[in-house]
Amino acid sequence: MCPCGSGKLYSDCCGRFHDGKAVPETPEQLMRSRYSAFVVKKPMYLLDTWHPSTRPSELNLDDPVKWLSLKIKSTGFNSPDEGLVHFIARGLIAGRGFKQEEKSRFLKENGRWFYVDGILS
Repeated sequence: MCPCGSGKLYSDCCGRFHDGKAVPETPEQLMRSRYSAFVVKKPMYLLDTWHPSTRPSELNLDDPVKWLSLKIKSTGFNSPDEGLVHFIARGLIAGRGFKQEEKSRFLKENGRWFYVDGILS
């Protein structure tokens, strides 16, 4: 099953984005695929879907985080090319539970969505 919580097989969901067979069509699809990329350790996908204005030069996913779940709280648009996704991701670090709640902003450029930034709650 896909780590994003869609209830679909990974290959039919986020795996097709990670493999380059499809491109996310909405900010929510991109958010889910990025969460799954953290789970399955796909740093190049994360960098490729990060807007150049805020993208780090490298991304190390060797941290001890075990991601457990993703919940999309809400989605919306400020304009046709700017989307928002409010989510909660839960995980474990050294056996201790944590949650990351964020309101993420996405921009669409040249027909592709990119993660720009987010505000942690």
